[in-house]
Amino acid sequence: MKVAVFSTKPYDREFLARANSSLAHPHELLFHETQLNPHSTLLAQGCTAVCCFVNDNVDATVLQQLSDLGIKLIALRCAGFNQVDLVTAKKLGIVVARVAEYSPHAVAEHALGLILMLNRNLHRAYHRVRENDYSLNGLLGFDMVNKTVAVIGTGKIGQVFAKIVQGLGCRVIAYDPQPAPIVAATGVRYVALNDIWPAADIISLHCPLNSNTHHLINANSIAQMKKGVMLINTGRGGLIDTRAAITGLKSKTIGYLGLDVYEEEGDLFFEDNSNHLLQDDVFARLLTFPNVVITGHQAFFTREALTAIADITLANINHFAREEFTQMCIVS
Repeated sequence: MKVAVFSTKPYDREFLARANSSLAHPHELLFHETQLNPHSTLLAQGCTAVCCFVNDNVDATVLQQLSDLGIKLIALRCAGFNQVDLVTAKKLGIVVARVAEYSPHAVAEHALGLILMLNRNLHRAYHRVRENDYSLNGLLGFDMVNKTVAVIGTGKIGQVFAKIVQGLGCRVIAYDPQPAPIVAATGVRYVALNDIWPAADIISLHCPLNSNTHHLINANSIAQMKKGVMLINTGRGGLIDTRAAITGLKSKTIGYLGLDVYEEEGDLFFEDNSNHLLQDDVFARLLTFPNVVITGHQAFFTREALTAIADITLANINHFAREEFTQMCIVS
């Protein structure tokens, strides 16, 4: 089957090509660096499927254009699917498949990395030492033991993250519309969402982005949080109202902010923009805070995760080609 693969980097090509070559009947993968959008859909001409990533645009306009080209499958190489208009896809008869689980450890461990960096000011200490400055003023941290960590979203990633912070001696509370008995059995206490804000020293977001969770962190929820709270987001950028977070930073309600995602990241992340002026004033404002650490959507970026993503993506494509739909991870 001929597949147009969008938003590809050298590492995507390496892992997808390796997974494809392991199949008995490899597919024809056409790699494109450009994102999928209304201006690039023609690159899928002659293909049966397209393979997309987190910042590709798969809205109604794009889906109609792809349908007109004969595309029957959208193979997402990510877990999230908020970038896809599922209603239009279903109407057009286009199957949407995703990678439901790759390496929850990769994202959970990255969240911990952000916590430790912010807490112990590792980002600032690193630069000081390189400048021959070994002073400790301004680098004071806190012990993690006995701190209350709130996990919002207890899917696979949230579960792994909860175990990690429990190992550090933290008290863990959680919110999820569908509490997992396996999580509660480990001593994690599920509470109402409104009970999270005043109780947590650290809040880590691991929930999907949808109409119920968009701007879950907003002016109202921030106003209820403990003074100096640490907020970590390795989920989706749209979970946080960035302007409200900036206000929270200025008022010192948010004492630490760690982001691996950003709600307007589509024009920034995964690209080398070092020779260009930053046009996003909101993002630029975030970068001015010493208690903010931002990484460019790299939480998933481990060898194990990339291998799993490629294997599952190619398996979805292969099952579709064989009409083995029950074996695919289809987004309903």
